[in-house]
Amino acid sequence: MIRYSARISPAVVCATLAVLAGGASVHAQWTVTNLNPADSTTSIAFGAGGSQQVGSAIVGGVQSASKWNGTAASWINLNPAGATSSSSEGAAGSQQVGSATVGGNLVASLWTGSAASWVNLNPAGSLSSIARDTNGSQQVGVASVGGRVRASLWSGTAASSVDLHPSNATGSEARAISGSRQGGVATINGVDRASLWSGTAASRIDLNPAGAAGSAGSAIFGMGGSQQVGYVGSIGGGVQHASLWTGTAASWVDLNPATAQASFAFATNGSLQVGYAYFPSDFTTRASLWNGTAASWVDLSLFLPSQYNESAATGISTDGVNTYVSGYAFNSITLRNEALLWTQTVPTPGAASLLAVGGLVATRRRRR
Repeated sequence: MIRYSARISPAVVCATLAVLAGGASVHAQWTVTNLNPADSTTSIAFGAGGSQQVGSAIVGGVQSASKWNGTAASWINLNPAGATSSSSEGAAGSQQVGSATVGGNLVASLWTGSAASWVNLNPAGSLSSIARDTNGSQQVGVASVGGRVRASLWSGTAASSVDLHPSNATGSEARAISGSRQGGVATINGVDRASLWSGTAASRIDLNPAGAAGSAGSAIFGMGGSQQVGYVGSIGGGVQHASLWTGTAASWVDLNPATAQASFAFATNGSLQVGYAYFPSDFTTRASLWNGTAASWVDLSLFLPSQYNESAATGISTDGVNTYVSGYAFNSITLRNEALLWTQTVPTPGAASLLAVGGLVATRRRRR
């Protein structure tokens, strides 16, 4: 399994696979671009916002928060002066968020496109903190305060921190934000429960589906529009299934592909969801895309050159021209994880779209 502790097989239609200059390959309507920066020994893309992607890359032995705009050459090192390491996990508008290790402490961090723009969001009295996502003006994450890990909300400064931690929880974390709502997880009576807030601890809504009790649990990892995505432990089994909600526990949809053992959904743009699924038949984790149902599952790993395996899709966004899916995969030739970007042109209104209907065009059989 890969990042974050994660069917119906689509029809395969023959098409032509071409390799483009600059490390990109086109596959029907999809283009896959390798974002790994020059001189980087490994890289991962964790999120996407508009036409930008964020994550981390190891360059010169230092893990550095990273920003891209669609190509490896566009890479910007966000590691702040004085930080020994950093990582960016979310982006929206002009903002990027994540964490940096400064003076031996992990602190929630905010950037606006450069290392010099770095803002330390660590609240007063917090031992450590991480920012997970932004809507372009507010940021969400977690802070360790008073011996507890607490879901937190910021508005651009450490002093603006709002504690979202429920009074009956032993731990909580905000992982996503969309508009005025925040999503994440709260641990109550020993069970992780997917949670939705509207700016205060008291506003929390429990999204844990009926029957997902005991060790099963649930959590939100991403939000967009009216949708929330994450995982739910399958009823009676405890194995995680990629999941979709629209604001209530009763709205829960199980996205796990029919032949997958486990899956996770990490992001949504309000209509499409991305993550990964694990298949015991060949012991692979595969970057995945859904359109609201398990049956709509698309195996994004089929669009990769054959040397890539163990892939995950971590973010999805659009700039109105293209849909962008960020993620990463292990390259069996270079023996490292490499940040990747899947791109598809947004169809004109009324036009058919392979992405929108969950269709798939592939040119090769899986070679694992």
